[in-house]
Amino acid sequence: MTLLLRDLSLTYRDNGSAEVKVLEDICLEVPTGSFISIIGPSGCGKSSLCNLIAGVQEPNRGEILLDGRSILGLAGQVGYMPQKDLLLPWRTLLDNVALGCDIRRENKRESREKARLWLERFGLGSFAGHYPQQLSGGMRQRGALLRTFLFGRTTLILDEPFGALDALTRRDMQQWLLDVWSQSDPTVVFITHDIEEAILLSDQIVVFSQRPARILNKIILPFSRPRDPDLLLSPEALAVKRQLLGLLRGHS
Repeated sequence: MTLLLRDLSLTYRDNGSAEVKVLEDICLEVPTGSFISIIGPSGCGKSSLCNLIAGVQEPNRGEILLDGRSILGLAGQVGYMPQKDLLLPWRTLLDNVALGCDIRRENKRESREKARLWLERFGLGSFAGHYPQQLSGGMRQRGALLRTFLFGRTTLILDEPFGALDALTRRDMQQWLLDVWSQSDPTVVFITHDIEEAILLSDQIVVFSQRPARILNKIILPFSRPRDPDLLLSPEALAVKRQLLGLLRGHS
């Protein structure tokens, strides 16, 4: 589904009741089945944008349309994974992954078979009966991502899902995400601080300014899929990286 953000602005009041402008006139179209990453300085409003799209907050001004229908303030219209995995500690990995199916009251046996198939496909089958506290950070993130994918929404908002992982686990997770995305083809908005991650994963990279965030540039990546991490060593990728660093340094 095409996601359209039109003239989004967000302002809130801090503890001293002073107005804080967070987002300013954000306009963005995310075509169906595309993978778009958003990068920008820390605290510029990227997570606030996720909350708006997910219906957790409402903007002061602007529209959010999903296939032409307003989803302002409507939770549950997109799959949303915040920075923490938020796996439920009393549910096994299998039951966590199948949570969306349970919320929709799908047949429990069929939903568990579907969840188990995905766990097997991505190397987690032998951990299906484990609880979150028994899993590594990478396993927990993989489980949370699978839960988001299986929630039944074709538009996904992923807010720095790999930010707390070490470099090697992060690279494995990036490849894993590309594999899952290629098999289910959702529309993805991906928040990251990692420029190389954005280059490896995305069709387009959107660069935010310092707060109040506005869009500095939208860079369409020319790289074909499937992608190999060695792509990041190519002259073309390094040129994109220099361009992105220049934009961020100029507005940090």
